[in-house]
Amino acid sequence: MDTDSASQEITSLVGREVYSNNGIFVGEVEDIRLDLEREAVTGLALGDINRELFDSRVSGREGVIVPYRWVRAVGDIVLVNDIVERLREPESEEAAV
Repeated sequence: MDTDSASQEITSLVGREVYSNNGIFVGEVEDIRLDLEREAVTGLALGDINRELFDSRVSGREGVIVPYRWVRAVGDIVLVNDIVERLREPESEEAAV
């Protein structure tokens, strides 16, 4: 894949809605976190986040970064592991993600 098509593919993620495997809205992709040395996407910066999922952990923030390893599929929307749903339940520090 050439550089132009790769950068177009990456930027096409911006603006896509993100949902968990269970269909829960997580947020909308606002930006991409990259590891330039490895030339790899490492995270998705989400805005317009689902406050029910994140307020207990990120109150007052406008967005979150979801690790790209949580991404299950990319199409018209982005699907991520249901681990984001478990963030809404307070856990002990040892079990925190």
